Amino acid sequence: MRIGVIGASGTIGSRVVTEAVGRGHHVEAYSRDPQRAAGAERRENVTWAGVDALDPASIAAVLPGLDVLISAFQPGNAAQDMADTLRRSIADPAVYATVARALLKALESHPRTRLVVIGGAGSLEVAPGVVRADSDELLHATLDEVGLPREYAAAVRGHRDALNVLRTSNRLWTYFSPAEDIAPGERTGRFRVGGDQPVLDADGRSRVSAEDAAVALIDEVELPRFVQRRFTIGY
Repeated sequence: MRIGVIGASGTIGSRVVTEAVGRGHHVEAYSRDPQRAAGAERRENVTWAGVDALDPASIAAVLPGLDVLISAFQPGNAAQDMADTLRRSIADPAVYATVARALLKALESHPRTRLVVIGGAGSLEVAPGVVRADSDELLHATLDEVGLPREYAAAVRGHRDALNVLRTSNRLWTYFSPAEDIAPGERTGRFRVGGDQPVLDADGRSRVSAEDAAVALIDEVELPRFVQRRFTIGY
């Protein structure tokens, strides 16, 4: 398959590229600085290019020939400068919904191309009908627990709004909510898959490695189970 990855040099995006290439797929990797990314890491079956995730025309220009477009968009590169990404996300939380609209607009001319958007965990239901992003109390408690500033609540809600944008569309979209605790780690290939509720381990934690998130994403690319739906994973 031919897979496009927006945010291909980021924490999750870079691992998605590795996972896809390891399974024999060709990857069109998109980055804000494609020349630098290509120079730092040249790999067979990976082609680097630039794309503006806020511009439907820029996205549409790279869609011909793609089977799937995966968006790991972040305002900044958290893998290189987490503090900068946090600042940008807090300053413009609406950017996630803006990107979702741009992606859907681009797909109007390529309706058979699948779209997979990597979003946030805050829109998961912590109880039937109860979404953490809708509650200041729940959201602030989680941010305190993971060591993020409470101001980041605006960005969490921005991810939720992006999901709601996708839910109004009849395109072939899938939304991935990673576990609440996601970080670089081990590729185990052993995790559980869920829908709109977080997957918790024996200690009640929602956690997964970025490597296993990439496994789950390429699993979904190869064998679609969540078209026009959201899914999540956890240990």
